[in-house]
Amino acid sequence: MKKFEISKNRRVRVTPYTSRLEKYGVGGYTVYNHMLLPTHFKSLEEEYFHLKKDVQLWDVSVQKQIEVTGTDSYKLVQLMTCRDLSSAKILKCYYVPLIDGNGNMINDPLILKVEDMKWRICIADSDVLLYAKGIADSMKLRVKIHETNISTLAVQGPKSFELMSKVFGENISKLKFFNFNYYKFGGVDFMISKSGFSKQGGYEIYIQDTASGHKLYDYIIKIGGEFNLKPGCPNAIERIEGALLSYGNDMDNNDNPFECGLDKYINLESNIEFLGKKALQKAKSEGIKRKLMGVKINDKNIYLTKEEKLFDDKQKTIGFLRSAVYSPRFKMIVGIAMINRDYCKVSQKFKINLNNKIISGSVCSLPIN
Repeated sequence: MKKFEISKNRRVRVTPYTSRLEKYGVGGYTVYNHMLLPTHFKSLEEEYFHLKKDVQLWDVSVQKQIEVTGTDSYKLVQLMTCRDLSSAKILKCYYVPLIDGNGNMINDPLILKVEDMKWRICIADSDVLLYAKGIADSMKLRVKIHETNISTLAVQGPKSFELMSKVFGENISKLKFFNFNYYKFGGVDFMISKSGFSKQGGYEIYIQDTASGHKLYDYIIKIGGEFNLKPGCPNAIERIEGALLSYGNDMDNNDNPFECGLDKYINLESNIEFLGKKALQKAKSEGIKRKLMGVKINDKNIYLTKEEKLFDDKQKTIGFLRSAVYSPRFKMIVGIAMINRDYCKVSQKFKINLNNKIISGSVCSLPIN
């Protein structure tokens, strides 16, 4: 099969660590927020088992940070999300659904309250910068909005806690989940949160100075042998099994947060003002017509580039498969699908046409177990 390359240019940007990734044998990229995001090094399965057992260093600079400052910074951030941020505290992280006026998903970032009038939005793969600017300009809000030059490294896996303590000192072990603080390395302060796009635990390091970031990256690689550290990247198997939703894959602007199972991040009772509030109130009163569920499919090979229809024995559509991968744990394909309400039952059977053959599967809960 002929191999294709992704051309690097100003529309598809490299990160400060791309050359290092290629030195250590990155095996493929996807494009995320107009940047190169590694998809694997040797194999998904090998890296899946390694991530669950040891520790990996990820370049996730694609998680661009939109900074909002100014007198109306809280008002703007709150307008974009249905989660109540009125009591948000400095040094804490908040996972939030960003929605539009119809109550549909725009993004699902991590928001950090850095100061009283400074917020950073660590975005998934959609253009939040233009959305925020559009709201601010139309409402004449007193804010400044820009994309920062911050690049992010993630240290993920069960041995991440020991490794990070060796790099930044024992004090980092006291950092609580979804909190952030500042820790020194080489005389430089690094903002670090206890978070990451895996279920194995770890940290994300937000780096503003490229030279300091290079020194930190190289030092972590140098001492990482003690912990069997390897360069890695978000693992499709681990994230699908763990129900870590991927904007643009599992959900998009046609879905509302109720349908995505994000109910606990929706606050309709308080007096907070946000776009799409009336739409979500209506969606709640009427009840959802579909919902994201897990699925298991009795096959090993899948290459998913679009939604694939799921149907019952009478050829009636029951939903659409949105993400899928072979799981060595379950010895079959596992995935995330948007299922019509009447079929959102664990063990609900279905069929799917994959690779020109009809294959059976069943609906399961999320996370997949």
